[in-house]
Amino acid sequence: MVKVIASSLRKGNVVEKDGKLYVILFAENIHPGKGTPVTQLDMRRIGDGVKVSERYRTTEQVERAYVEEREHTFLYRDGEGFHFMNPESYDQVAVSEAVVGDMAPYLLEGMAVQVSQFNGIAISLVLPQRATFEVVETEPTTKGQTASSSYKPAVLSNGVRTLVPPHIAPGTRVVVMTADGAYVERAKD
Repeated sequence: MVKVIASSLRKGNVVEKDGKLYVILFAENIHPGKGTPVTQLDMRRIGDGVKVSERYRTTEQVERAYVEEREHTFLYRDGEGFHFMNPESYDQVAVSEAVVGDMAPYLLEGMAVQVSQFNGIAISLVLPQRATFEVVETEPTTKGQTASSSYKPAVLSNGVRTLVPPHIAPGTRVVVMTADGAYVERAKD
C-alpha cells in the first residue's frame, strides 16, 4: 500500500478504507468559491460490490493499493462469468458479472481489454473507447428527412438502443462509444 493525496486518485485506482478494498468508479476534484477544496469519490467495495460515496480534503492522505494491469483478450461468456486470456502467457481469467457490469453488451469476442487485478482477482475492466456493431433494426428513411440533422432510434446487434443519422439502414455497420453507446460514424470496413 502507498499513501497518496486524495486529489491524485483516478477511476480504476484501488484504495483501502477501514481494512476493506474499494475500486474507484468516479473521482472529481471540487473547488468551491468559498471553503476547502474536496475530492468526491464514488467507489465499489471489492468483496461484495456495495457502492459507497466518500468525500476527502484534496490534501488528505489515502492508502492506494498496487494493482496489476494487463491487456487480455475476451474469449467467451458462460455461467461462471466472462473469460479473458492473457495473450503473452495464455493464462485465462474468469471475471464476475458484478465486475463487468454495464459494459457486458460491448464485449466482442477477440476484443483487447485492460484487466486490473489485485492479488490475482480481477477487480475492473477498461474497454476500448469505440466498438463496431451492425444495425439490426431502425425506422425507414422518409424523403426529405435527410435535410434536417435529426437522428432516429436504432437497435444494434448487441441489443443496445442508440440514435443514428437518417441515412443509416438495417445491416449497416456503425462505430459507437463503449462508455454510453453514442453513435460516432459509419464503419469503414
